[in-house]
Amino acid sequence: MSLEGKTSVDPFIGRRLGGRFELVAFIDAGGMGRVYEAIQHPLNRRCAVKILDMRDAYSEAAQKRFYREACVSARLTHPNTVKIFDYGHEDDGIYFIAMEFLVGESLRHLSDREGALPPDRAAHILRQICSALSEAHESQLVHRDLKLSNIFLTTHGDNTDFVKVLDFGLVIELLSDDRVTRSGIAVGSPMFMSPEQISAEEIDARTDVYALGV
Repeated sequence: MSLEGKTSVDPFIGRRLGGRFELVAFIDAGGMGRVYEAIQHPLNRRCAVKILDMRDAYSEAAQKRFYREACVSARLTHPNTVKIFDYGHEDDGIYFIAMEFLVGESLRHLSDREGALPPDRAAHILRQICSALSEAHESQLVHRDLKLSNIFLTTHGDNTDFVKVLDFGLVIELLSDDRVTRSGIAVGSPMFMSPEQISAEEIDARTDVYALGV
């Protein structure tokens, strides 16, 4: 099966992954795969399921990055970081991550619609991103792909700009000997990449600070 392109009949709709996560609707596609709305059985919990792009599913490096994203995200408990519920793979090579379902929009969509935000609103959003990154950096984790589309705004209580930092697919663990994300090849989103990231040099938490500034 290929995930390339969007067809009128999505072969994943109605499929139950891990025996628990029933895919009910397509949400969006990204660099590493596709995201679906799902129902977790038997809890009847609404969630989102990210599926690794089948073009990369048989790449050992892609599988490791996907597994790393699940493991790292599951370790982070900050309320402004997306929550991970489960990770798994099927016999036919489908790799998936189940996470909390969010209602709202990305900072990219908000920026495209409204342009520059009022300073107070921008500062409110930035403080929450900084708070989430602080936990990651204290755990020696660098996101490496911080950008407008990976910042999601939802409503939590009376906070209508409640931040969720998404997509730890390019995360790097500074104290790890696993070199899967240190290939010497520049990875990330060029518009937000620091000079050392573009040059594929060693990076640290300042790489995320640079992206946040951009």
